Amino acid sequence: MMVMANANAQAAKVRRMCNLYHVSSKQEIERHFRLIVAAGAALPEGTGVAVGPFGQGVMIRANAAGERQAVAGQWGMIAPHALQPRPASRAILTNNARIESVAERPTYRDAWALGRRCLIPAQSYQEPNWETGRNIWWQLRRADGAPWALAGIWSEWVNPNTGELLPNYSMLTMNCDGHPLLSRLHKPDPQLPADAQDKRSAIPIAAEHWDAWLRAPLTEAQALLRRPPADLFDPAVTQVTDELLARLRRDPGPTQGSLI
Repeated sequence: MMVMANANAQAAKVRRMCNLYHVSSKQEIERHFRLIVAAGAALPEGTGVAVGPFGQGVMIRANAAGERQAVAGQWGMIAPHALQPRPASRAILTNNARIESVAERPTYRDAWALGRRCLIPAQSYQEPNWETGRNIWWQLRRADGAPWALAGIWSEWVNPNTGELLPNYSMLTMNCDGHPLLSRLHKPDPQLPADAQDKRSAIPIAAEHWDAWLRAPLTEAQALLRRPPADLFDPAVTQVTDELLARLRRDPGPTQGSLI
């Protein structure tokens, strides 16, 4: 039983997705996404502000008039009947939601069923690469320099003690096993075959589909959830890893520990 528990814990670590991204500035969000900013929304004025789980970030959703609107909120969904904005256990993260189970998980299912979909503007998002035997963080950016519009879902939670309304959101993820770039990310589980690792990927939405993602019926919106093509990513993201791998192939001796 203990062996099985350890294996499950390891698999959970492998499947854990993006836990840090850099939000675009207010000026970039307004210019690139052609939207309005919600009244009182404290969007970041600076460039590349880092957002971690349960930190303050930005989401773009459709307002009552169907317009794109930028709203500040917590990156990490809050369960509908929660008594506090984040789980008591640090091990529980709700900033990522798997598309395979988003319709069933209690934290996410209401938002999904109600069509509360959003775009998450990001200059880059961070993922680990373990191909050298040590972690190298990859900062995933677009090749064209534009901000990402990552697929997400959103909700609003009312603090039962203060009555404060807190918008919150999660980033959707999908399987990317076999993808020429994204399958290189995350620490592989040695107990699983190479074609069953369940590597995860954030899901960018193309500009021509932004409004459909925000407002279209569920079946139409689901069809927009696709693995991004490799050439969408800045090729420089692999440079450090590839250089180290080349050095290791030339000299696979005990110097590996000093490379990073």
